[in-house]
Amino acid sequence: MNEFSTARRRLAGAAAIAITQLAGVKGALAELVATPAQMRGPFYPVTLPLDRDNDLVKIAGGNGLAHGTITDVAGRILDTDGRPVAGVKIEIWQVNGYGRYHHPGDDSDLPLDPNFQGFGETVSNDDGGYRFRTVKPIAYPGRAPHIHFALTGRGFGPFYTQMYLAGAPENAGDFLLRGISDRKAREALIVALERSPNAGSELAGRFDVVLGSAMLSRHRA
Repeated sequence: MNEFSTARRRLAGAAAIAITQLAGVKGALAELVATPAQMRGPFYPVTLPLDRDNDLVKIAGGNGLAHGTITDVAGRILDTDGRPVAGVKIEIWQVNGYGRYHHPGDDSDLPLDPNFQGFGETVSNDDGGYRFRTVKPIAYPGRAPHIHFALTGRGFGPFYTQMYLAGAPENAGDFLLRGISDRKAREALIVALERSPNAGSELAGRFDVVLGSAMLSRHRA
């Protein structure tokens, strides 16, 4: 076999590998399903806190940290093709480390936490990325541990969804999570928490939100 034939075969082999890899990438991206919407719930803040950045465990001017397990929640805002969506406002709200919302409608006898912001917001960057520092949510009667999300972009929103915790025994009985019939869509809302690599946080979880094409056509117009 001459050098030309050998080179041609090597080139063909490399092209075949590249095509296979590209197909694999396209196949992986094709599996992205739009994040299912969830109800906003009754505890969206009546009045937004003055300090409403992406760090919910330390209030500006305060003297301490919020009670609970400090947890980083980060991820990316994507479209169904896996492309990042920048400039989306992301809001979160949840119970404090005792299990109570900072909301007048939550009349439980659980303690309020003056060091917990209860609500935070940020904007997705050019890579679609975002990050919050909060506390690990805990269950309360009738609901599994969860964090509420609201996303608003140019021409759409707010889009509401909720993030749940992998392994929480209450997941099986949560009426909102159980109401999602599609397994992949339901699993997309469930996040595993692991030891955080970031200083100042104990746990970390990744929650990517995939937005459907209908709302993004307006956002990118």
